[in-house]
Amino acid sequence: MYADESGSVHDPSQQYFVLAGFCVFERQGFWIASELDKIAAQFNPADPTSMELHGSPMLGGKGKWRKYPRSDREQAIEDALRVFLRSHPSNRAFASVIKKSVVSPSDPVEVAFEQIASRFDKYMIRLHKTGDTQRGIIIFDKSTYETTIQSLATDFRTIGYRWGIIRNFSEVPLFLDSQASRLIQLADIIAYATFRNFEQGDSRFFSIIQPRFDSEGGIVHGLHVQQ
Repeated sequence: MYADESGSVHDPSQQYFVLAGFCVFERQGFWIASELDKIAAQFNPADPTSMELHGSPMLGGKGKWRKYPRSDREQAIEDALRVFLRSHPSNRAFASVIKKSVVSPSDPVEVAFEQIASRFDKYMIRLHKTGDTQRGIIIFDKSTYETTIQSLATDFRTIGYRWGIIRNFSEVPLFLDSQASRLIQLADIIAYATFRNFEQGDSRFFSIIQPRFDSEGGIVHGLHVQQ
């Protein structure tokens, strides 16, 4: 699973904190990254790797995105999300949406990570029951929450959490520089789309990926909302 956060834990003007991303079987990652490269190349054909696909800078026209028309930037966000929409059905979206005032004084990062990690684990349990045994790993963008998440992940594997013990992770979470990974960049856009849907009531990006949240038998497991 590639995951990232959206929203600030410490910003009192924001109601929500979101931890979100997607799981992908290893052989699917190359196709997704290649399709995202094509989107970036529309903006800088000579050096597409210099164009990081991040939801907030793209929509807000910040940094390298400043010189491009808003309509083009919005289309690029939609195109990136549709890459995931078109990908293999085994690739599932996951998100934990936390209204900070509801969980206070608990840390919303802890609550969100517990939810997203356990739901990813349960997805792999369902795969195991069908004869498709997998081990998972969560890869995050480098962030200020690295120490918190590493500690939580270790505790989940040894002590447990509210619903049991994480059993299907091959390693504690890893942290990458988003510039080096298109898949981390896609996780950022998924998290940002989810955050805007709940924080600002803007569903135009979220509606694209909504059908891809992990579900079984009509029950959506991959989207947790605490509000």
